[in-house]
Amino acid sequence: MLPSAAELVARFLKTNGYDETLATFIKEAGLPPEVGATSSHVTIEQILHEKKTFDLSLNFEKLGVDDRKRGWRKPAPKEPTVLSTLPTRSNILSVALLDLILPTNPGPKPYFAVTTADRRLHLIDPSTPSFPVAHSYSSFQDSPILDLLVIHHKYLLAASMSGTLLLYHTESDRILEKRKDHSKYIVKLSTWSDGTSTVIASAGWDSKVNLYRLILDDGPDPKLGEPFAAMTLPSIPETLLFVRSPDTSRPVLLLTRRDSAFLYYYAVPSPTVESTEITLLGRQNLAPHSNAWVAFTPSDVQVSPVDDLLAAVATSSIPHMKLLIVRLLIPPEQVSSDITDPGLDPEPATQASQARAELLVHDREEAAITVNINTMAPQTAYSTPRLVWRPDGSGVYVSSDDGIVRGFEASTGKVVTALEAHEPGSKLRCLWAGSVKVGSSSDSDGARENEYLLSGGFDQRLILWSSHE
Repeated sequence: MLPSAAELVARFLKTNGYDETLATFIKEAGLPPEVGATSSHVTIEQILHEKKTFDLSLNFEKLGVDDRKRGWRKPAPKEPTVLSTLPTRSNILSVALLDLILPTNPGPKPYFAVTTADRRLHLIDPSTPSFPVAHSYSSFQDSPILDLLVIHHKYLLAASMSGTLLLYHTESDRILEKRKDHSKYIVKLSTWSDGTSTVIASAGWDSKVNLYRLILDDGPDPKLGEPFAAMTLPSIPETLLFVRSPDTSRPVLLLTRRDSAFLYYYAVPSPTVESTEITLLGRQNLAPHSNAWVAFTPSDVQVSPVDDLLAAVATSSIPHMKLLIVRLLIPPEQVSSDITDPGLDPEPATQASQARAELLVHDREEAAITVNINTMAPQTAYSTPRLVWRPDGSGVYVSSDDGIVRGFEASTGKVVTALEAHEPGSKLRCLWAGSVKVGSSSDSDGARENEYLLSGGFDQRLILWSSHE
């Protein structure tokens, strides 16, 4: 049986020779005279040591201190290589890795797709150490390309500054369709495939979002056709992407708008339903306790490659970008908004009850933000914040207007690296991060995966960052 606190104190006083203090303590506490004389292995010093050990372990549990599984994985890309193989020098607008089938190769092969301000699209072969340009399209679009996507390795979608959406067949090297359903920049494309068809979402600076359905079968060349659903937003959309509903596994369209700190979730119309209305499911406030009318705009949202309910958000905050890593609070899809029993009168809502309900929602939205940091990456109101995840989900890279790519640990938000190879003070416009197989394609044992980071900007430099063991 463990001794009481009074016995421990009496034993401490007797052991250290505080006889007068011990006599006073026994008298005031009403203890027997022989208290503290019994021998025991439990001391105050041991209890204090155990308390310190417990507090330290509790901090480790809360903060993830020395948690190697969740920390920034090494090695990481840090060795820069300036890709000077591009045929022309121009501002770099977008970079991506696309698996494409070209007329020169029968099967899909990865290429770095780079678009520039001179309306060109360049495909760079990453499997060769010299990184040659495999193909360059000079008259691909009527204006610079802002975003690219590929479907089934051979159907390339290109969104341009003129509002034109182009469908291109890379295997036969021909244009299948051109559509101009937007009157201004198409800034973002996203796709969702259900096997037989692919839904394509486009967001433009005309405040419109269009949904297309591309049906892929054994018939003639597919066409986009008219949008099967569209909506006009109160302000310009900044980014959009499809996320999976945790309840139904159906696609949910997530988008952000300028001058709004919310993530908006929309239900995508099903092909089996006659209605083509894009309905709002709900929204998630990224500044739930802010008193400002507009705290910032979520400019870029990317879902973690290892957790489809975790997203990184680059904001428009000035003078430095704010980075958020948040849990996506995707609302459930409701069949009917009237879920109350018509025979029961609902309780009247009072101002106090509404305030309590709003506070609960704000607390939940605040708890969903796991990382909220100032990246110290400078930007202005005219910047285009961009971010990318590392392929293992251990970190995030962000762009800047000072030519530095900064890397942050996803679990703690700690800055880990600052990559400097672009011109000082230059604007970084685009980032890509991922793994690419290099080596012999015929020998699977000789091929290996290398992690790369690709950055481009207005210094007209395309830089490939690699890691070495």
